Amino acid sequence: MHSLKLSEMSKQKQKEVKTQQQLENIEETLTKTEEFIVNNQNTLTIVVIVLIAIVLGFFGVKKYYLEPKNKEAQEQIFPAQRYFEADSLDKALYGDGNSLGFVDIAKNYSITKAGNLANYYAGICFLKKGNFDQAIHYLSDFDNDDEMVAPMAKGALGDAYLEKGNKEKALSYYKSAAQLRDNEFTSPLFWLKAGELDEEMGQYNDAIASYTTIKEKYFKSEEARNIDKYIARAKAAKANQ
Repeated sequence: MHSLKLSEMSKQKQKEVKTQQQLENIEETLTKTEEFIVNNQNTLTIVVIVLIAIVLGFFGVKKYYLEPKNKEAQEQIFPAQRYFEADSLDKALYGDGNSLGFVDIAKNYSITKAGNLANYYAGICFLKKGNFDQAIHYLSDFDNDDEMVAPMAKGALGDAYLEKGNKEKALSYYKSAAQLRDNEFTSPLFWLKAGELDEEMGQYNDAIASYTTIKEKYFKSEEARNIDKYIARAKAAKANQ
């Protein structure tokens, strides 16, 4: 019994010693931290000032530069969009003397959403005008994740490359556009274009796969209405290879 009591006292003593050591370690760490702060006070002050300046600068640029620039770009793009809708492509691209066209909006407001959107419109305008190199230039500069516009831009790049005779690149963009956003409008549209181009290139298995995707996954779409004919045609062509 006496031995058991001594053992408990020994454990208690060890616990107190350990606690004391921990407190000393904490105190030593705090002391070293204080010494570091004192020895590097000027450097730390500069770092804090720089961080504050960066944060304030970011919000300042956003509020006093980016937001007004975005608003200005939005106002500039409206007339160009109206000309685009009226199929007045030259005025849409280059302006009417009073308002800017997509080309200048894309250049002067490149950091804004409207400036980015101007790249898309400019690309489509040049595509319609038959200037495929310029279409590719502007569509490639367009960067957006919109459900509809993003795949339409990819698909338009496919159209431009197809017009230039680059079927492989056109096919790549069609398939990319089909898969970029999964919806009932753009996906079947570009699977159909991919299938037709695969069929034209003699790649009948790939064509059948694209058509079958429309039949099974997008059966409510406009493209699915006559898709059985496309599948039958591709299968017949494959059998006659």
